[in-house]
Amino acid sequence: MKKKGELSDSERALFENVQNGNTLVVKELLSKDDVDVNCLDDYGMTPLQNTAFKANVEMCQILLSHGADVNKNEHENGYTTLMFAALSGNTEVTKMMLDAGAKTSPVNSVGRNACQMAAFVGQHECVTVIKNFFPSDELNYYTVPHGFEKEPKLRTDLAPTLHKFILCNNVSPVKLALFLKENMELVNETPKITKVLEHICEKQMKASETNDVLALKMHYLVQVLEACRKWDVEKTDVGIDGFIKVLLKERESDGVPIGMEKFIRDAIREFPYHDSELFVQVVRNLADTQPGREPSALVMLTQSINGTRSIEIEDLCSACNEPKAEKKCSACKYVRYCNQSCQKLHWFTHKKRCKELGEKLKKAEAEKIRREEEERKRKQKEAEEAARQKEEESKGEDSKEKEGEGAITSESQETDKTTPPVEDDVQKPES
Repeated sequence: MKKKGELSDSERALFENVQNGNTLVVKELLSKDDVDVNCLDDYGMTPLQNTAFKANVEMCQILLSHGADVNKNEHENGYTTLMFAALSGNTEVTKMMLDAGAKTSPVNSVGRNACQMAAFVGQHECVTVIKNFFPSDELNYYTVPHGFEKEPKLRTDLAPTLHKFILCNNVSPVKLALFLKENMELVNETPKITKVLEHICEKQMKASETNDVLALKMHYLVQVLEACRKWDVEKTDVGIDGFIKVLLKERESDGVPIGMEKFIRDAIREFPYHDSELFVQVVRNLADTQPGREPSALVMLTQSINGTRSIEIEDLCSACNEPKAEKKCSACKYVRYCNQSCQKLHWFTHKKRCKELGEKLKKAEAEKIRREEEERKRKQKEAEEAARQKEEESKGEDSKEKEGEGAITSESQETDKTTPPVEDDVQKPES
């Protein structure tokens, strides 16, 4: 086995072209006999680790397709490929490494795993991806009969859609309900899918390394799925849209979506594993916070599943809570939406407070301008005061210099009176 840095000329060229992103050259080099796709540079890094850190999606795909080992770990500080992907901040590369089988548990020389490293450097979207990841292979297990089963727990054609549902980072019940509305095949198979999700939940809690985060999420997804099924079957006139409206309806006094608050609180309390540390912590936090106060139940749930810093993402959609919503209500300019569909969905309740929020925004902007003007004047005054002080100091120094020059002149004149010329000290030659 080669040691770190023992590379053929072709392997050195491979590292160089991976660094520079030359995909065509890399493909050509990987076909050579003297190139090992998992070769190590002087620091113990593989080509895949190098390109994962650079977040080059295409290069990662090429290396993986040529047999790159996502779990090879010879780095001098114990950094894994998943760590480098998470540190890059690229969620697509991070998910690619997870899909390729990257392990999340290994720790580096400072005792942090990939998720903790991402959180440490502020890559919170990558933290969310890692925390919410569930391997598709583990879900495919349920598509095959086991033991005395005559048929599998899950239809094969439903596995890809269910996997997407499980991997949803946004745990807003509105966002999840919208997903189910677009994928009614899951709603129609609610009893079977519920059993699968409950089994995954139980498995996570009974494993040697308990994962109560994933277990709580599976339980919560069951609650949303069953609620959608209930509305679809029992209230056919409104269906899932009726459930979404209940979630979005705002309390007139303060605009709090009290239906959503109640649904999430009830869903969490029904988690069957009451000895879970996560469950105890969340329930305690909910008990200490009255509905309508901050943080909301959605924020607490999001923090529990995606990490404490996950809610720091700005510009959330007022309907589905999706981050980086670029559209604004054209009337009040206060609330944001992903698209026109979300705006239409939210309008039935937002229209009651739209004018009020618009006035609130205008006051806030006016206050901001006033503060900025005060700050500008304060800085200008400080600058003028500093300039005045500098000028006074300069005048004081000039005055001291003049006094000094006067003293020197006076001393010089006194010296002229008392000290004879040098020539007088020279003895004249005898005549």
